[in-house]
Amino acid sequence: MKLWGGRFTKPTNQLVDEYTASIRFDQKLAAFDIQGSLAHVDMLAKCAIIPEEDAQTITKGLKAVAEKIANGDAELTEENEDIHMNIEKLLIDEVGVVGGKLHTGRSRNDQVALDMRLYLREALVTISQLLVDLQQALYKQATENLDTVLPGYTHLQRAQPVLFAHHMMAYVFMLQRDIERLTDSWKRVNRSPLGAGALAGTSFPIDRAYVAEKLHFDGITENSLDSVSDRDFVVEFLADAALVSTHLSRLSEELVQWSSAEFNFIELDDAFCTGSSMMPQKKNPDVPELVRGKTGRVVGHLMGMLTTLKGLPLAYNKDMQEDKEGMFDTVETLKGALALFAPMIETMEVKKDNMYQAVAKDYSNATDLADYLVGKDVTFREAHAVVGQTVLYSIEQQKYLLDLTLEEFKQFSDAIESDIYQVLTPKAVVNARNVAGGTARNRVEDQLQQASKLFEQNNEWIKAKAQLIDDLAVTD
Repeated sequence: MKLWGGRFTKPTNQLVDEYTASIRFDQKLAAFDIQGSLAHVDMLAKCAIIPEEDAQTITKGLKAVAEKIANGDAELTEENEDIHMNIEKLLIDEVGVVGGKLHTGRSRNDQVALDMRLYLREALVTISQLLVDLQQALYKQATENLDTVLPGYTHLQRAQPVLFAHHMMAYVFMLQRDIERLTDSWKRVNRSPLGAGALAGTSFPIDRAYVAEKLHFDGITENSLDSVSDRDFVVEFLADAALVSTHLSRLSEELVQWSSAEFNFIELDDAFCTGSSMMPQKKNPDVPELVRGKTGRVVGHLMGMLTTLKGLPLAYNKDMQEDKEGMFDTVETLKGALALFAPMIETMEVKKDNMYQAVAKDYSNATDLADYLVGKDVTFREAHAVVGQTVLYSIEQQKYLLDLTLEEFKQFSDAIESDIYQVLTPKAVVNARNVAGGTARNRVEDQLQQASKLFEQNNEWIKAKAQLIDDLAVTD
């Protein structure tokens, strides 16, 4: 007989058991379910809803069940459907019928909402730490390449030279936005729904605020219907995760391009590459390729969750069981990608000479020739036309701008003087972008200083939240 089977006259069809059971994946919530149950039973005793002696017995039993699950000694079955019912069954086996008092004043509806919030809190801290680790790997590459120049691209065409450090810092600030989105979502995750019951609250004189405080929540959810049906916090996390994955995918694409023979700007460490079963010369950037590929599944989980929720009436519906697998997979996918990315970036070889040679043999300094002419009181539109003609001539002559003689320059404008050769060097072109956020060396150094302060703020937040989570660890 199932724990809820009193109203039924025959057992559930086995196919229904198999189809509706969630224990296969929601067992990830075991530790969080027990954390919530420990706070709940403490509150039941405090409010004199159950005797203190029973609460102590249940508390001891829950800790024993937690240890068995952690050690792999507990049998979790589809017959008991989900992690909540499995834990309750294990508890009753451990302490007897008194274990049945644990569920007083709550429903699986508010229970699972609580467990998912506890799970996501931990995921937010873990993923934020991994993002900081990647930021610091990018930062390290930036500090080691403050004088390394490479082509900057628009439309995948060479546009203007930039410092490699500047390019790395673009991703540092991109990831900072990811961290800020994740950490900001904490305040919406960190509200306790326990006490909302199935949908309307409970007739028992519970103390919701006490449970929230015990579990280090910032407060309780305001409406019982919304409490059990809300999955906005899951959608928000999936949306944030989709952006993180998209950013990793963009960086992955550049690593794949840069490590090709056509670019030859970097070489990834052998530890992060694989070979070909047929072609012995191959060194394949499989890690960034797979990170790029897995972005599709993360984005897909976001679309799946939105689609599941869009037609649901209040309050809880079984459809919402679909909220977990995508969330769990997204967390594991991000954790796996980020754990690999930081050491891969840190050990990456930057081929400085190849980058410089690429800049020296293109027309990415053409804009600086136009700016030079503007400085000589030529209108920008006239300067743009002059430089376009100069570049076309250079291409026809199979030369680059710095290869032209002064006489060749003067064919197009008498305003050009011998100082143009200093203006058009890659280093001069880079340092001419001396504007806040620009690629000039001193401006990149400013960005490095800004990032250092952000790292301190990020680490403070992570440390504080990690301590809060550690405080709730189930111990004997």
